[in-house]
Amino acid sequence: MEELFSADGRAAEYMDQAIALVMTYAPKVLLAIITLIVGMWLINRFVNVLDAKLGKKDPTLNKFLCGLISAILKILLLVSVASMVGIATTSFVAIIGAAGLAVGFALQGSLGNFAGGVLILLFKPFKVGDAIEAQGFLGSVREITILYTIIDTFDNRRVVIPNGQLSNSSLTNMSVYETRRCDMSFGIGYSDDIDKARDIILRLISEDERALKDPEPLIVVGSLGDSSVNLTVRAWTKAGDLWPFNWAMQEAVKKAFDAEGISIPFPQRDVHLYKSE
Repeated sequence: MEELFSADGRAAEYMDQAIALVMTYAPKVLLAIITLIVGMWLINRFVNVLDAKLGKKDPTLNKFLCGLISAILKILLLVSVASMVGIATTSFVAIIGAAGLAVGFALQGSLGNFAGGVLILLFKPFKVGDAIEAQGFLGSVREITILYTIIDTFDNRRVVIPNGQLSNSSLTNMSVYETRRCDMSFGIGYSDDIDKARDIILRLISEDERALKDPEPLIVVGSLGDSSVNLTVRAWTKAGDLWPFNWAMQEAVKKAFDAEGISIPFPQRDVHLYKSE
């Protein structure tokens, strides 16, 4: 009987301790859960508002800054929730620091991409919407994220390039200036009239509204080839009209030369057959 009463006493004592722990920590845990849910909602709401505001003013900085702010705020929220439950904040921060150090060694490439993204946003070699050529790809910049830059090529492919590569290598930005120079070359025969060919090309350029009057187009003899006199043509257009103008000129010059009797030499080979007796 004494053992039974002793066991019942210990059970009652354990029950009292459990109830005391529940009464002590349950409100803290419940408050921490509520804080976590509300905090996440507020952070997402704030980031969405910031995204909408920055998206109108600076689309280049938009995604990068929103992603960075979201990550920092969520880490701070987790630290605050941990301290509310009773976890020592100093030890929690130490754990995060140690984990961050380990992750940093494991993700050195990603950290390089992050640093590259910061450099891109600071020095702005390109921005969202620019047409660039980098890492063997030509297209329009769709988005600059924390680690990667997303490019849509002109043949409708999506390319993701690490920011570290973009910040440490050469690239060509074709959207910096409003005008571009269109360089073309047309060959005529040695027996053809150079001045006549020049006048025809100049007339075609002046008739095309995409060609700019200033700077004036330049037409000179660029080289004397093996079978042709090569005329170098340089005309200026708006950046968006460069390739349509170039393609149109190729066709127009060919048709005009044919109509005016000016030859366009092309490689030919004569084959002589000899009948052996």
